Amino acid sequence: MSVHPLPITPPTGGRPGLAADKPLLQAEGVTLEYRTAAHTVRATHRVSFDVHRGDRFVLLGPSGCGKSTLLKAVGGFIAPREGSIRLDGRVVAGPGPDRVVVFQEFDQLPPWKTVKENVMFPLLASKRAGRREAEARALHWLHKVGLDRFADAFPHTLSGGMKQRVAIARALAMQPEVLLMDEPFAALDALTRRKMQEELQALWEEERFTLLFVTHSIEEALVVGNRILLLSPHPGRVRAEINSHQFGLHSMGGSEFQSTARRIHGLLFDEPAQAGGAHATDAGNLSRSSRAQEA
Repeated sequence: MSVHPLPITPPTGGRPGLAADKPLLQAEGVTLEYRTAAHTVRATHRVSFDVHRGDRFVLLGPSGCGKSTLLKAVGGFIAPREGSIRLDGRVVAGPGPDRVVVFQEFDQLPPWKTVKENVMFPLLASKRAGRREAEARALHWLHKVGLDRFADAFPHTLSGGMKQRVAIARALAMQPEVLLMDEPFAALDALTRRKMQEELQALWEEERFTLLFVTHSIEEALVVGNRILLLSPHPGRVRAEINSHQFGLHSMGGSEFQSTARRIHGLLFDEPAQAGGAHATDAGNLSRSSRAQEA
């Protein structure tokens, strides 16, 4: 059974030479497993995808499909049972400063450090910068996320949205090859979540960093991502890959946005799961076709 492509029109122009670009991040046939007290659980099955520089690539799927586990594997915290993950041509064998994670939990900031010290800490710990440069980078990125006035505040004085801004500033100050975000706005209220999506988009427009973003919200995936990988219910297999360049917060109430959201829901839940690599092959073909149209 083939994957049904969505009727999405790729944007005109695209990035020059996009189809010929070498992927920055490559996952090839990645199967991930973890052990419980009783048995071994398969989180993903032979998942493949490519992320190019400047992509906002979203892993979208229902709870339990292995998308967060896949993000952790890209971060180097979990080794694949099968397949490989490569960053800039090198096999990912463990964590490194070229990949920085922003989690959804608000307690990811050491409470005894000020906002500025939190942003400086990984720069100093990894010896990527001396104290003077680390402080300059911290103040730069705190300004970018609108928190320069709170540089000397402690995390317990900040709202949830402000804490997430600090976490984003801390991650981008490291200048990673890929920014990894694991449902970073899931615990925020609806208004703050929308504001954070807007600010993330604005930051990307300025800096064009590479983003790998996990969510179980179809609407958020369409707003945040320019490419979306759809994963089936557990264990996660590739259902399809689509382009979503034309969508954003401005289009959320539009008929095309809503129609696409419904079709994605159908792809995620209505298609019977398949074994093996059939989905990955179809998704790969769809990806290549989309890139050829963008070039």
